[in-house]
Amino acid sequence: MRADQPPVLLAEGFRWGAFLFGPCWLLRYRAFIPAAVAAAALIAIVVLTAGALLGVLVIGIALMLGFNGNDLRRWSLEQRGFLLSDVVVASDAEDGLARLLARRPEQLSRMR
Repeated sequence: MRADQPPVLLAEGFRWGAFLFGPCWLLRYRAFIPAAVAAAALIAIVVLTAGALLGVLVIGIALMLGFNGNDLRRWSLEQRGFLLSDVVVASDAEDGLARLLARRPEQLSRMR
């Protein structure tokens, strides 16, 4: 959370968007440095490898992005000045926001 921004909710778990779209998914969430590193890794793999190894390495990068996509987003948010303010357990984003606001009602003023 930043004083001038509303809270950002991040889910845990595998991100299919990061797995399927890789660097583009990271760019969508303004994680520019991780997107550049992932794109550079993919380009290097395509240029330097061939055959079955190429497919294995590309799938490996995709799996890494799928499993770590929100961790990369979290790191990028921290670099932009956001702080981890709370952890809530919820079934979806709406429920998570409701639980966050119940615990920390001062967050409501940032959302207006």
